[in-house]
Amino acid sequence: MNSYQPVITSRATTNALATNKMIRNTYTLLAITLLFSAATAGVSMMLNLPHPGLIITLVGYFGLLFLTYKFQNSVWGLVTVFGLTGFMGLTLGPIINAYLNMPNGSQIVMTAMGATGAIFLGLSAYALTTRKDFSFMGGFLMVGILVAFLAGLGAIFFQMPGLALAVSSMFVLLMAGLILYETSQIVHGGETNYILATVTLYVSIYNLFTSLLHLLGVFNSDD
Repeated sequence: MNSYQPVITSRATTNALATNKMIRNTYTLLAITLLFSAATAGVSMMLNLPHPGLIITLVGYFGLLFLTYKFQNSVWGLVTVFGLTGFMGLTLGPIINAYLNMPNGSQIVMTAMGATGAIFLGLSAYALTTRKDFSFMGGFLMVGILVAFLAGLGAIFFQMPGLALAVSSMFVLLMAGLILYETSQIVHGGETNYILATVTLYVSIYNLFTSLLHLLGVFNSDD
């Protein structure tokens, strides 16, 4: 009976090392891509570039996302990750500039940034330290994100500010859930590709930040 103990111990050690490597690679790449995205956003703001518009943003995002999934197991996957995060940074620059031009704009942007960082770090730390399994949230998050995305398009096309506000609130909750879910997947081996894990966490942070910007902008508006 004791002869199986070394095998079990060795397997557990191997799994722990693989998980630790996955966590290290994911958060290292995430940190670098966030810095790169912030740099492209800064360039966009400095040059006062206009927002590319909804269609170009969606085509660029989904196109680069598709390429990232296609090349996830090669060095080209890293190239597409930086292409995706850099592109999203360029689209974020004009949005931040618009808020900075509002009354209390700097405060709105800094508050949204601080809240995004606090939520991400808090939820990630919770999932990493408790090692709770949040895989049960997968189906709910998929449906919720699809519904929120379609509702967001409806709010834009039909000019419905109330619906847009509701969508931003939904995205804050959904992105918080996605951070818990993806971190849990990393810890428990449900996600073994650090490129895809990085993209999921980056998209969560991006959407969380822009949604908080919208909510804070509305609450600080005199209209």
